[in-house]
Amino acid sequence: MPETATPRADVRDRIVTAAAALLRQDGAAGVTTRAVADRAAVQPPTIYRLFGDKDGLLDAVAEHAMTEFSRTKAAAVSAAADPTVDPVADLRTGWDLTIGFGLDNPDLFVIMSDPRRGRGSPAVAAGLRLLEERLRRVAAAGRLVVRERDAVRLIHAAGTGAVLTMLADPEGARDPAVADAAFAAVLAQICTPEPTEASVDGTGATRTAALTLRSVAPDLAALSPAERSVFAEWLDRIVDHDGRTDHQGRPGHPGGPGHDED
Repeated sequence: MPETATPRADVRDRIVTAAAALLRQDGAAGVTTRAVADRAAVQPPTIYRLFGDKDGLLDAVAEHAMTEFSRTKAAAVSAAADPTVDPVADLRTGWDLTIGFGLDNPDLFVIMSDPRRGRGSPAVAAGLRLLEERLRRVAAAGRLVVRERDAVRLIHAAGTGAVLTMLADPEGARDPAVADAAFAAVLAQICTPEPTEASVDGTGATRTAALTLRSVAPDLAALSPAERSVFAEWLDRIVDHDGRTDHQGRPGHPGGPGHDED
């Protein structure tokens, strides 16, 4: 079928698939306009017309790959909704999926880790929402000691850094203990070793109880939407106030990243 008779979306998908295959096979240097055009059976001007330039094409490849990966993570998050699943163990499952994806797709991961490419990406936003869902379950179990948004930033930063650090080593010399240590360090900052009972005295217990309630506030059917909003605001105030009086240096506390002054 002549190229002009092929639907535009089909041509675009074919080009992205061809570029992704070349990226896996030959790295970013192998994704030339000519090589992609030959593999996708299109003329080079078609690539420029659809993507603008090579950077635009790589953006599309990264978005496509992240969308596919998010589908895999979404299935895992859905399966972990079973109340018998330990939410902290499930958080580790998500971490391992991300580390494995990065090591299996080194050139692609480096491209996706570029903040310019991730900013405004629907696929990246979807992936972070899945991480938020995992953390919401950790909070609901009474294990989270920082705000969900701060925990998302820490885990995302640590995971990206761990993969890039390992990719800097030769393939046969990459030590998985790097990723294990990074996860353990983050977990120590964002979680309690065991569920915290609200009856335990101390600022930390109050803050954890507020974080636990905050995680389920949007789903409290006994309250109206307006009441849920006010309740969430009150809980946020408790979290912020107790965060300022706790000097352990965790995110959301003085001396820790992610602290916001409201």
